[in-house]
Amino acid sequence: MIDQHATAAEAGDERLTEAADERLTRTADERLTRTAASQAVESIGWRYLLGTLAASVAVSSLGQAASVAVAANAACGEHADGHLRMDLRPDRVELSLMDRQVAWATRRDTELAGAITTALAAIGATVAPPVTADYPRPVQMLELAIDAMDIAAIRPFWKAVLGYADEPGHDGPEDAIVDPAGQLPAVWFQQMDKPRPQRNRIHFDITVAHDEAEPRILATLQAGGVLVSDAEARSFWILADAEGNEVCVCTWQDRDNRGGQPPATE
Repeated sequence: MIDQHATAAEAGDERLTEAADERLTRTADERLTRTAASQAVESIGWRYLLGTLAASVAVSSLGQAASVAVAANAACGEHADGHLRMDLRPDRVELSLMDRQVAWATRRDTELAGAITTALAAIGATVAPPVTADYPRPVQMLELAIDAMDIAAIRPFWKAVLGYADEPGHDGPEDAIVDPAGQLPAVWFQQMDKPRPQRNRIHFDITVAHDEAEPRILATLQAGGVLVSDAEARSFWILADAEGNEVCVCTWQDRDNRGGQPPATE
């Protein structure tokens, strides 16, 4: 005889389990604020840059780099393809994590960063320091910014000539464009209020770890640079070379309170 009460109870338990699993998935896929993402991984050596969690691992050969890649991929399991990107060189492996569907770091990415760090320790590898004083060319990301009076009019040109694409979920006429292979810098467009023919119309944005910004700025000034503005520090500092060509040194800091989560440019 079938115990209908027991069967109903079991069905109820299954529904509760499914609901709990769904809630856990939603939590894991939650997009984090810049502050939350940075705080979640800072203690294990990773750094938050432009919606991405980044880490560099020093190696002595491509063979060792391949071992690091295998360990990192295994640590991410089924989530590797949707979150992990790796760049292997004879002297380093660059690792980055973000949810590729939403182009932003999620709670799952912070968990994967921890899993990768543990896996690296098991093969004798470690995440490299995030500052130039301790490691040559630490983690950073480069963007190109183009000033425009009519962004919608010029965006298709740059998208076509560079072979770029829209970021997932960001295909508006004024949105940034990105390299679909993930190798070249993102390009974003800065709205001008009036023509400024004497001012350079394209500038670089170099995003560094928050603890690398001040040393990088000091080194730039010592190399002949000029501080144009620090009005938006710690979000970014505007510097220029001796001929007035500008570059912004950027970090994630002080951006959450501005609202919004721009996809490519911070």
